[in-house]
Amino acid sequence: MATHATQIVPRFGELDPYNHVNHAVYVSYFEAARCLALESADLALPDLSDQDVQIVVTNLEVRFRAPATARDTLRVETELVERRRASTRWQQRIIRESDDAVLVEGQLTAAICDNNGRPRRPPPGLMDKFDALTPG
Repeated sequence: MATHATQIVPRFGELDPYNHVNHAVYVSYFEAARCLALESADLALPDLSDQDVQIVVTNLEVRFRAPATARDTLRVETELVERRRASTRWQQRIIRESDDAVLVEGQLTAAICDNNGRPRRPPPGLMDKFDALTPG
């Protein structure tokens, strides 16, 4: 699987006074889509926590191109672009489904940590599961 797609419909409480999705909400959309992508690769966060593993965001960059409104149906595309020994790098895009316009782009890096937030080596086989989210 190369790109994981998640459909999101904005809710009224996520809008700003201009009837646009508030800028901070897009990060929540990215997170929700990333969690679903992880689940699709048998990497559900509660299961990882049971193994003393957390996937912790260490860097996040967001570029806003155009606003989404309450009338839009959005597609969040999530792709793992790099897997290292104990970290991952992700690319995500929020697309308006009606015209395929890219509204928001995000890139993030996440590290493997223990449940106390300290960096750790991943358990054997864990990083191989990320391959299901890598293109090619």
